[in-house]
Amino acid sequence: MDADACQSPHYDVGMRVNASAEAVELVRERGGRVYVHARRHRCCGGALAMLETAVEPGSSTFVLYECDGIEVYLDDRLPPPAELELAAAGRRRRVVRAYWNGCAYIS
Repeated sequence: MDADACQSPHYDVGMRVNASAEAVELVRERGGRVYVHARRHRCCGGALAMLETAVEPGSSTFVLYECDGIEVYLDDRLPPPAELELAAAGRRRRVVRAYWNGCAYIS
């Protein structure tokens, strides 16, 4: 899917989602939903908030964005980025990776 502006049905906030065809296929195979949240990591340069994806929501609450037949749920503690990229990764165990304005961490 090309970068399309995806709208939340509950909020008047849009977000562009750019998802590869492989990522869309993986999301659809796993129920049509992907949950995107941030997890804090410590590193030698300080703390980073890295993006992670899941097929289940866990204990967080999310904002729904409907995008080209898939549902993208963004952790409601995060402001929507200008563009959220979704890509397929892994050879043996295929996963969906999320990128915040092109980065694997929130800037």
